[in-house]
Order: sequence, then C-alpha cells, then structure tokens
Amino acid sequence: MTAVSDPKTNQAQTEATQAPKSLSYWGEVWLRYRRRPIAMMALAYVVLLALVGLFSPMIAGTKPIVTYYKGSYYFPFMSYYYDRWENPIFFRDKFRGEFPRNLKKNDSQSWAIWPLVFQDPNRRVRKNEWPDREANPTGEKGVPSKINLFGTTPRGMDVFAQIVHGCRLALLVGFVSMGIASAVGITLGALAGYFGGWVDILLSRLIELVMCMPSIVLILAVVSVLEQPTVWHIMVIIGLTGWTGIARLTRGEFMKLRSLDYVSAARALGAGNMRIIFRHILPNSLAPVLVPITFGIASAILIENALRFLGVGPVGGASWGSLLNEGQRNLELWWLILFPGAAIFFTVMAYNLIGEGLQAATDPRLREGAK
Repeated sequence: MTAVSDPKTNQAQTEATQAPKSLSYWGEVWLRYRRRPIAMMALAYVVLLALVGLFSPMIAGTKPIVTYYKGSYYFPFMSYYYDRWENPIFFRDKFRGEFPRNLKKNDSQSWAIWPLVFQDPNRRVRKNEWPDREANPTGEKGVPSKINLFGTTPRGMDVFAQIVHGCRLALLVGFVSMGIASAVGITLGALAGYFGGWVDILLSRLIELVMCMPSIVLILAVVSVLEQPTVWHIMVIIGLTGWTGIARLTRGEFMKLRSLDYVSAARALGAGNMRIIFRHILPNSLAPVLVPITFGIASAILIENALRFLGVGPVGGASWGSLLNEGQRNLELWWLILFPGAAIFFTVMAYNLIGEGLQAATDPRLREGAK
C-alpha cells in the first residue's frame, strides 16, 4: 500500500529546510556596521593605507624589487623594511645605493624590476642616477611636478616617497602601541571585574594612578634620559599609559557577565577561573572593548606625529610629523604642510569614524534610538 504524502506537510518541510540560518552576534555586528556608508568608507581607507604601507618599497624606492645580477636573483627592496637585509654583494661592489648605473656597469646581462616611482624616502636622488634625469630640486624649486609628485624637502628629498613609507610607521605605531595597551588593559580589567573584592580595589587604584600620567609628558621625560631613543620606546610608553580606558570598560563588562547562567554552569562543571575568564566571558565582552582600541590607534598615531612635529624623539626615518616640522620652519614650502597634514588628518579621522561605527553597531542603546 502506497503512502500518500500531505502537500501541506511537504511545503512546511521545504520552508524549514530553506529557512535562512540565524546570524551570530559578530555577523549581526558586521551587518549593522555595513549599513553605515561613512564607516565603510573609513574602513576601506584604512585597508588601502595598510596595503600602501605594506608594499611601500614597491611603490616608491630606488632599489629594485627583484634583480638578476652576476648569475643570481636578489631582492634589494627588502632593505627598506630592515637595513640589515641588504645583500652584502652590493656593499662589496660599492653600489652606494645607486643601482641603475652600477647594475649595467658591473654586469651587462643584469636586469631589474623597479618600483612604480623612482624616489628614495631617506635621501636625495642625484643627477643621472636614473638615466637622463636631473637631481631632485632643493629649496623653493622643489615644487610638485611629474617627477616629484608632492614636491621635495629643502634638502631635495621626495615628499611622496616619505609619505608612502610613512604609512608603515604610522600603522606600526598605532597597532603595536595599542596591542600592548589591549593586552594590559583587557587582562587587568578582566581580573578586577571577575574577582572583585580586594583585587578590584587594588587594580582600580592602579588604573586611577596610571590615568594621572600624561603620555606625552612621560615620553618627553624618557626621551631626555635615553641617549638614542627609538620609535619602539615611544610605542611602549604609549601602550603602557593608554590601557586604562580599555581596563575600565573590560572591568564593567566582566562585572555584568560574571553572574549570568552560562558562567554559573561552567563553574558547576568544574571549569577553573582562568578558563572561565578567557574562554567563556572574554569572547562575549570584546565587542564594546574594540571601540576604545580603535580610538586609541588614532590617538597613538597623533601622539607620534605630534612628537616628530615638535622635533622630539628619534631622528631619521620617513615620518609625516617630521615633514610638518620642516614645513613650519619653511612656511613658503606649502607642500610640506598640505600633503603630510592631509595624511595625518584623514588617517586619524578614518580610525575615529571606524570607532563610531563599531560603537553604533555594538551598543544596543544606540540601536534602539535609531529605530
């Protein structure tokens, strides 16, 4: 006997099978964030900035990306990332940074793939360094041109190359310093919020103490003591003084979540305190913590460039703040103020817009107000 299927039952089963899967919390956050076009534009700008910083030696430089020289392949552009990555053969053959002429001079069979723009962020390009090209102009003659897209500094160094390579330093300062701040702030805030009692009292007093230490003043004090300060010193100090807001927000989230049912269930099943803190509560408290981290990246970039603008800190290296410092000493060279100033302004604004977008996407009060 053949069973007769019910059409309504089949239709209900089909609809249940085709029902869309519910989004996770982070999927909902991303969906709400994508509905904010300005925040998405800011995110696209930061991604573009990261790509420019990562591939800066391929965009602007005087060293080949790859070259075939005396029977071997070399990648001279890697020395822009780290000086000691320069291959010793170029020192032995006395290149002195001038690759186009010396490659053909020492090996007629050599060839090379060059960056998009033949300009160096650390020195002036000399006459005929690139075939039939004049040296970079100096002083007031260094106006923007088709060779020097953003003009040159008073010493003839290309501004475009310095801004492109400065992207790497800006991103490094922002992410490293806030990486340190996030590690310290999330850990101490989690411990204070979860355990409470005397642990909370001690850590809260520590947070208040650190909040009284201005980052710039502390950096100035450390730089005055060190003989050879580096950008790493600045990043560490920014990180060690910029974690208080993250810690306070994490503490509040942990105090709210530690009494929920899933935490009690994990504790009843024998989970240890560290497992409950970092495995169960922390993933559910990260969303609001991302907002001050994003704002902190913008603040760290602003602090580093402000120090360079004031002429404080490490000397050398492509930095937007250093270009502004030269611009304020040579006000007639307007391009030294316009281009690096615009780079700082748009970068800081982009991170702030990302932070505002995250805040709107994760804060239920803002979501309710928008309805």
